[in-house]
Amino acid sequence: MTSATIGEMDSIKARLKSIWTAGDYDRFSRFMEGGAREFYERLNIAPGCKLLDIACGSGQLALMAAKDGIEATGVDIAGNLVERARGRAQAEGLRARFDEADAEALPFDDASFDVVTSLIGAMFAPRPQLVAQELLRVCVPGGTVAMANWTPQGFIGQMFKAVSKFIAPSGMPAPVLWGDEATVRERLGHGLSELRLTRRQYLFDYPFPPSEVVEFFRLYYGPTNRAFASLNAEGQAQLRQELETLWTTHNRGGADSTIVFAEYLEVVGIRA
Repeated sequence: MTSATIGEMDSIKARLKSIWTAGDYDRFSRFMEGGAREFYERLNIAPGCKLLDIACGSGQLALMAAKDGIEATGVDIAGNLVERARGRAQAEGLRARFDEADAEALPFDDASFDVVTSLIGAMFAPRPQLVAQELLRVCVPGGTVAMANWTPQGFIGQMFKAVSKFIAPSGMPAPVLWGDEATVRERLGHGLSELRLTRRQYLFDYPFPPSEVVEFFRLYYGPTNRAFASLNAEGQAQLRQELETLWTTHNRGGADSTIVFAEYLEVVGIRA
């Protein structure tokens, strides 16, 4: 790797960190608790296991695990989210560890965890092959590697098409490729003795109409927040209209509520 390439990657990482520290992901993620709980419970993790949640946000999945007697650790590139996760753990009296760390270079020894997870998180790192290597490296042989990743065809995949052109660093593979079965097999398959891929639906359920959902995303969800901030008033109005149309078209709720199902790929593998 040349020094120029290293400099470019540093710039990409800095930009990604600015995206995920923007808004208020903790507040945003509270509306995603149901889907996170479903993903977590399907893993059937035994008490006493060691779990690592990569790109943990404000600690959602790791805190669920800690409540069940699992030795939970969460890492995220956004320092403010790590602090929020630590605060949540302290407030709830839970023994969970949270550290600022990069999914592409985890600060843990080989085979440190029985379960390695990432719920809609590690998919956004810019070098997926490094992420795949790290997911496998820190997992014990016979342990579980599990991810949930938005699919290109799903609702959130469509939303990213509208937003990513304003924020995605150039030269970075599309994050939603982690939601493609063939791509996941190519990236992870060599290190797993078993791999199960299942398309599932994540429920977004808001007690307000699509127009307010778009505003909620603008305020609290980092990628949408940064996309709007990059535009002038006319551009913001166009993006808002595009997103409101997308949410309205897919809404299964009533006039004053929003219910949308977003497809994701559930990845569950056994470390070889």
